[in-house]
Amino acid sequence: MRALVTGSEGFIGRHLCAELEANGCEVIRCDITGSAERLDITDAGAVQNALGRFAPDVIFNLAGQANVGLSWKRPQLTVELNTVGFLNILEAVRTSGGKTRVIAMGSADEYGKLGEKGGNVTEDMPLSPMNPYAVSKQAQEQFAAMYARSLGLDVCIVRQFNLAGAGQARGFMIPDFASGIAEIEAGKREYLSVGNLESARDFTHIRDACRALRLIAEKGITGEVYNICSGKAYKAQEILDRLVSMARVPIEVRPDPARMRPSDTPVIRGSRAKLTADTGWEPELSIDDILTDALGYWRSEINK
Repeated sequence: MRALVTGSEGFIGRHLCAELEANGCEVIRCDITGSAERLDITDAGAVQNALGRFAPDVIFNLAGQANVGLSWKRPQLTVELNTVGFLNILEAVRTSGGKTRVIAMGSADEYGKLGEKGGNVTEDMPLSPMNPYAVSKQAQEQFAAMYARSLGLDVCIVRQFNLAGAGQARGFMIPDFASGIAEIEAGKREYLSVGNLESARDFTHIRDACRALRLIAEKGITGEVYNICSGKAYKAQEILDRLVSMARVPIEVRPDPARMRPSDTPVIRGSRAKLTADTGWEPELSIDDILTDALGYWRSEINK
């Protein structure tokens, strides 16, 4: 299988390329930074040229704008990258004969405020995006479904829940906790500031998630939507306690009133039943594997 990966220099992209190559795939790494083939998915001509040049069997579209906060500040950029960029990929595939499978990367954020329904989130639940990022991903999905249904393109849609592991940047709970602990161990910080610790979220190890993506490319059903999730939820307090127990020095934790935002959905736990049924995928790595890898990565980064 020849796979073209956009956004190959990002957190998911680097792990996905490693997963694909370890399983005998030829990988074309595409991004706008690093040593990858330069590809700006907002440039329709460049996308068309890349498809003609590399003739991939599958495209994993990981390029985009994934920061919810930034999506409020720059909604036009978010839509341009996440929706129009993806549409350029669909059009390039369509005009080249439509034989390339496309994997569209959506987000569990599309489900919006779930309330009591957050304990078992299935793909058939109504979507109710609450921010520009989630709206851009829902629009991407609608284009994907339309091109599959009306034009016969081979498209599979993913809704990823929380992914974590080595290499994830700050701005997410686990790397924020892990990097703070690593800084305290290195004497660069005195204490760890935390916000609301009552919310529970579903975490999947990045390597498990990338294996799921590969299996969707190989076995997923055209036009279908797949949650990538572990099916288990952990409170932020439990995540913090586990990380603190792994620390090499005592960790002082201080609540930060500025971070004490209540959660609209106390628990978000995805259902992986459909993904498992269609591809055989099951998570193999535990929450402790996630935390060990995240903390090890940040220790290495802080001590460089």
